[in-house]
Amino acid sequence: MTALVSRLDELKTTRNLMQKQVAEGANIPLRTYRRYENGEREPSASTLSALADFFNVSTDYLLGRSNNPAMNP
Repeated sequence: MTALVSRLDELKTTRNLMQKQVAEGANIPLRTYRRYENGEREPSASTLSALADFFNVSTDYLLGRSNNPAMNP
């Protein structure tokens, strides 16, 4: 499991969100979001940024490059 897959699932679960809510919040199709969460597809830079903005975390955190979720560490 990639860091992105783990982080997306963790953030969604800890915030009691449904996949549909995340997809709508990041303005991406639900089917596409499901593919990211299942590790079947990787998001573009702009989509990764939208997901980070939605969750209010850094893109480095989503990618597993940092364990600090703060946007400006």
